[in-house]
Amino acid sequence: MAGAARRRDGHVTQERMLEEAMAAIAENGLATLTMSALAERLGTSGGHILYYFGSKDLLLLAALRWSEAALAEERRALLARRLTAERKLDLFLRLYLPRGPRDPRWTLWIELWARTPGNSALREAQAELDAGWHEDLEALLAAGAARGRFAPLDVGARASELLALLDGLSTRVVLGEETGRDARPALEVARSAARALVPPYSPAGPSA
Repeated sequence: MAGAARRRDGHVTQERMLEEAMAAIAENGLATLTMSALAERLGTSGGHILYYFGSKDLLLLAALRWSEAALAEERRALLARRLTAERKLDLFLRLYLPRGPRDPRWTLWIELWARTPGNSALREAQAELDAGWHEDLEALLAAGAARGRFAPLDVGARASELLALLDGLSTRVVLGEETGRDARPALEVARSAARALVPPYSPAGPSA
């Protein structure tokens, strides 16, 4: 793998730049990530990084896309597994929430959210990435309802509500507003909200 990280001309590959950017964010936060600092970590020049990404904003967006692509693969694998709908939903919550205050993916999300109002490229990218999560959660909820695991529900509305709640919880974790140094308190809140928004199927009806 080390050999694959560099091209034959000795230049660092784009994927290696993204890997190192995410590692730097996890270690020291986003404020200290500069092109020159990243170049020093990689043993290359800031100009080489700018050649591929053009600006820090575009580098951050590329890093987020790269990270989200890996999570999209995990979501597809999760949806294909032979598990109960309840178990799939729980694993989906775990996948969505940050792993702790230094989670680099969520640090990037928060930073880019603040920049999207004046940047159409960021707005489009955010909408695209959000849509992937929403579509997969809708599919999970619809399959669960069809198999009689969840009560009949408006899957689109419930997916939107649950994702909005997860975004708020995730922001609190990354900003250090949740108890402890990991996402477990937020996960318990997410589980409770999921049970309320996506109740189990009851043959006797909701009043039983």
